[in-house]
Amino acid sequence: MGYKVAVVGATGNVGREILSTLAEREFPATEVVPLASSRSTGIEVSYGEDDVLKVRDLDGFDFKGCDIALFSPGAKVSAVHAPRAAAAGCVVIDNTSQFRMDPEVPLVVPEVNPQDIAGYTRRNIIANPNCSTIQMVVALKPLHDLARIKRVVVATYQSVSGAGKEAMDELFTQTRGIYVNDPIKNERFTKQIAFNVIPHIDVFLDDGSTKEEWKMVVETKKILDPSITVSATCVRVPVFIGHAEAVNLEFESPISADEARTALREAPGVTVIDHRVDEGYVTPAECVGEDAVFVSRLREDPTVPDGLSLWVVSDNLRKGAALNAVQIAEHLIKDYLPGGR
Repeated sequence: MGYKVAVVGATGNVGREILSTLAEREFPATEVVPLASSRSTGIEVSYGEDDVLKVRDLDGFDFKGCDIALFSPGAKVSAVHAPRAAAAGCVVIDNTSQFRMDPEVPLVVPEVNPQDIAGYTRRNIIANPNCSTIQMVVALKPLHDLARIKRVVVATYQSVSGAGKEAMDELFTQTRGIYVNDPIKNERFTKQIAFNVIPHIDVFLDDGSTKEEWKMVVETKKILDPSITVSATCVRVPVFIGHAEAVNLEFESPISADEARTALREAPGVTVIDHRVDEGYVTPAECVGEDAVFVSRLREDPTVPDGLSLWVVSDNLRKGAALNAVQIAEHLIKDYLPGGR
């Protein structure tokens, strides 16, 4: 038995990656329907190596008969159309921020809290976390199980693809412009992104943090453990794809770097590459197209009791968005929708 799957936001970075991931993982779909705004209607998108699908208009689409809809169109669009799809009996897996902190919507990373998928029946919606949160909690889960994490201090190095295709274009245009002495224009970013870093992602909040930093705090608590305290500084860097994070952890009980390394090597979704030599670590350029969350630079922190520091890298378009959503769908059909329609 197969499933009818809708991909909403199919022409965007994440939407295209979802289509690719569904095909690569041979998701049992009898029909895949790419959806986007009316201005994208008729555009062709790839599904696997051989198939080309034509984008259909989201506004006029009837979700009746669809089993699963994978959404990545932006929060405002999801706010309108995800409940419409859910009301038609389609289970929505939403990549936007719209439903993440809704107490009736499960926020899921399959390697961390797959049991929470069962809560989808309350709204027929499952939320995909923020890309920077996903890769961090995948790395934190085996360590939390081992010694219980008290506090997280994280600084992110987030690629421009997290801000969309136009942001990637801006990095390219600015970089080229610098070499030919063209004036720098800031459109997607508040300051020059080429050859620069910007400590500002999303809007500022009253306490001086940004909404991206707030997301990492509240999402980690919802997914992993509400008792964990988190301090985040989120930074945009001139990298096209791949997020990196410098993570410092304080635990409730002693944990050695060797114990942590062993736990991480045995954890699903994690690859440890941690050699204390030149090139003995993973950078964003090396993680592009990979499914894993990579952990490097694992070491004990002598400045706090029971502390560790580590470096976490992942492809933000894959594990940080598309792959995580498809993995949720895989769990959904295995445990909750075994027969399809």
